[in-house]
Amino acid sequence: MPELFIGGRWTAAVSGQTREIRCPADGTLVATVDEAGPKDAAAAIVAARDAFDSGPWPSTPAAERGRLLLRVADLLERDKAALARAESLDTGKRLVESAYDMDDIANCFRYFGNLTAAGGTDRIVDTGNPGVDSRVVHEPVGVCALITPWNYPLLQTSWKVAPALGAGNTFVLKPSELTPHTAIMLMSLLTEAGLPAGAANLVLGAGPIAGAPLCEDPRVDMVSFTGGLVTGRRIMAAAAPTVKKIALELGGKNPNIVFADADYEAAVDYALTAVFLHSGQVCSAGARLLVQEELHDAFVEDVVARAREIPLGGPFDENARTGPLISAAHRAKVEAYVAAGLAEGAVLRCGGARPDDPALRDGFYYLPTVLDECTPGMSVVRDESFGPVLTVERFRDETEAIALANDTIYGLTGAVWSQDVGRAQRVASRLRAGTVWINDFQPYVPQAEWGGMKQSGFGRELGPAGLAEYQEAKHVWRNLSPRPLGWFE
Repeated sequence: MPELFIGGRWTAAVSGQTREIRCPADGTLVATVDEAGPKDAAAAIVAARDAFDSGPWPSTPAAERGRLLLRVADLLERDKAALARAESLDTGKRLVESAYDMDDIANCFRYFGNLTAAGGTDRIVDTGNPGVDSRVVHEPVGVCALITPWNYPLLQTSWKVAPALGAGNTFVLKPSELTPHTAIMLMSLLTEAGLPAGAANLVLGAGPIAGAPLCEDPRVDMVSFTGGLVTGRRIMAAAAPTVKKIALELGGKNPNIVFADADYEAAVDYALTAVFLHSGQVCSAGARLLVQEELHDAFVEDVVARAREIPLGGPFDENARTGPLISAAHRAKVEAYVAAGLAEGAVLRCGGARPDDPALRDGFYYLPTVLDECTPGMSVVRDESFGPVLTVERFRDETEAIALANDTIYGLTGAVWSQDVGRAQRVASRLRAGTVWINDFQPYVPQAEWGGMKQSGFGRELGPAGLAEYQEAKHVWRNLSPRPLGWFE
């Protein structure tokens, strides 16, 4: 079956080109899929434009749009096992993690379904004139280009598709060329739920070929992108000539601050999951560990001892606790990143190499790695590795901890560990990050906004603001008793 979905129909790429999708855990062939080009992207844009300008979806009552999203949530729950398996084969992620993701994805659609159905975003404006009815209404932006990453393929897609549809938009989705299958499956679920033809469109392929036209075309009203900083900058430049609305989530270099009075066992445990979950391929990963001076030696020793014992394996290995990196090219980048840190003076405490287990030879594995004695000027402290690499910095007091944590171009997430409630709140309030955890790391809920400060991007996903990203505010003024002004008599 062809894998591009345009105007409510499955279709093959115009060029006839295809791409092999291989599992990062062992290199086995998952499937061969169509590879879209500029002509396919243009066709998808036309379909989405026609569906927005002439189709029923934008004018469908909000309550009905919300009910459709709730039906999608039910279908996601029904097909949870198949979706999780497809996600794990594409990403190499452990099956149990993919299953957790499917629950979160269904919850996302359910949240935006209920939020959309509730309405209530319009408001009456008191002008002080009883002869005027003045109100602000919210309308869909139009055609949205949704470009999503490979690390959480369907989760990141749901954060965009659910609010975009809830607001009444149509869209063209371009997932990562490495992980297309759950996006393909989602198109079928949206159709089954009753979404009109043309409201949802899917093109597969590499960003420069299939994604760039979505950012440049004047018929696209908005681009929402999650991915790397370099690509985000290119998208901004491509969208600038047509002054599109843009939402960007560009990753982070996230500090995890541990004070000497922290709950020791919990802080050690979370320091590991913060960075080694999904082999560190998480935009919010706590890849920078900042430890107070008097706690540093013992704390790092325990983190290192436990990191050495983390078992690696493929999606269906029940003994594994983390998996492979997404590709050989990405592993090479992580290896170069670690080598640069060691050259700058970082101390390798564990990892820093590929595993020597023959069973893992065909996958793209890299050992959980801890680099100690890091300082702010090092590339490993400043650059995002997007791999299983933890850097450790020391700090003396609260003031220095805040200064070190904020000394980054990124501002996505951060955490502070302390049993002193006042200090924890002070530090949290001064961290320049879109999400800050106190005595925790990584949880989120669809009710709360997610997004970054500084070069982690702008705009918000999830929460009421996540819906508002896909809406335009319009002021409608109605004169109840129009009469001549006589200004020019």
